[in-house]
Amino acid sequence: MSIQREPMSAVDTAWLRMESPSNLMMIGSVLILEQAVDVDRFKQIIQERLLKFSRFRQRVTHVEERPCWEEDPHFHIDNHIHLIGLPGQDRQEDLQRLASDLISTPLNLTHPLWQIHVVESYQGGSALIFRIHHCIADGISLVRVMLSLTDVGAVPPPQEHHENTHHSLMDHLLTPALNWLKHEANLGEQLFHGGLDLIEHPQHLLDLAREGAAITSEVARIAAMPTDPPSCFKGTLGGRKNVSWSASLPLEEVKHTAKLLGATINDILLTATTGALRRYLLARNEEHNGELDIARLHAAVPFNLRPLDQPITTLGNQFGLVIVPLPVGIHQPLMQLEQIRNAMHALKHSYQAQVFYGLLGVFGKGPSILEQTALEILSKKASLVMTNVPGPKHALYLAGCQVRQPIFWVPQSGEVGMGLSILSYHNTVQFGVVADQQLIPDPDQLVAGFKQSYLELKRLADDSLK
Repeated sequence: MSIQREPMSAVDTAWLRMESPSNLMMIGSVLILEQAVDVDRFKQIIQERLLKFSRFRQRVTHVEERPCWEEDPHFHIDNHIHLIGLPGQDRQEDLQRLASDLISTPLNLTHPLWQIHVVESYQGGSALIFRIHHCIADGISLVRVMLSLTDVGAVPPPQEHHENTHHSLMDHLLTPALNWLKHEANLGEQLFHGGLDLIEHPQHLLDLAREGAAITSEVARIAAMPTDPPSCFKGTLGGRKNVSWSASLPLEEVKHTAKLLGATINDILLTATTGALRRYLLARNEEHNGELDIARLHAAVPFNLRPLDQPITTLGNQFGLVIVPLPVGIHQPLMQLEQIRNAMHALKHSYQAQVFYGLLGVFGKGPSILEQTALEILSKKASLVMTNVPGPKHALYLAGCQVRQPIFWVPQSGEVGMGLSILSYHNTVQFGVVADQQLIPDPDQLVAGFKQSYLELKRLADDSLK
């Protein structure tokens, strides 16, 4: 019987090629369960709900140097689900250390690119550590796929699980620009023929701007962005990644704080993130006379291009990126909030997400040297990757066990060594960090800084009522 192969899409190919020894292209997640999981029941759920997506049964092969998907002839679920004990004393630090070890370990390229490690005993329940390669799908899709493994009660209902429709950080932005997504292929052709010259020399975009109007104008703005300034967040990567996460914040409290300050929830979370980065920079003595020399850092923020009100039937990467300025040089939280609010307003009419998506398609079609060179240029424009994924407002159950806390991390590419993630779940908000150990040996300090910065915003909001 002949082997059936499916060519990998250009965008997915781009993410496959981005992997390097210092930046593995894995999306990582931890699900902490209230009760000890029945491993056989969990495997059955994976068999029924995850493996219905062919990508989780397929491995990556190459035909004439082009990557393809093909069914793994030796597929067995036990190659992908592993039982593991937790070294240490059952503390969060012990689980973080284990997750860090795993997220620093490459996936086996001869098998489908995913792994789940089951910690059967953790704080009275269990913990599940997921690792999935970015070429299978983007983070938002994979979080929704993982949530599809769960039920709304300990006993699964007979009807199909429904997707959540709550909107994330960027889903309420850039809505007018979504109509331009259909022009991505044409944009890709224009950019391909221009090559890297368009990125390195934005003045050469003038001819294209006359024809492409807003889209090519956005390319020029992206290309003209300065590189982020030197800081402890930039430098040579070591390859070892450490993860950390916060205790859950009550979502209703965050909403109330946002309302009092005339902001959105996302504005508050971005400001708390900015405060965390500022506190870390100050702690690393990157200041002069008590003030930071750095006015702002930039975060690359994924923007979902899938309809959130429709179930995911196919995987793959369907997102763009927007570059968000974080005013770390400002010490007053309310002034930080104002600048972030203004930046978010400006992004409402941006085409950045579509442009980045088009660029990825171009890079995936072209030679790998084109992608690597462009990646180095573009990755210098941001110091971190940040994403915010919405989860359900109610508690979920996996194999009959209530999910206490879900955490996830996004991969970084090029020279970027830090990823920050925010996930809402069951009326709470969790903050996660993954960082290169050589640059940021103590990601717990960023987590602590996020909480301190949020509490400062909450205090200012409460004071406004006095």
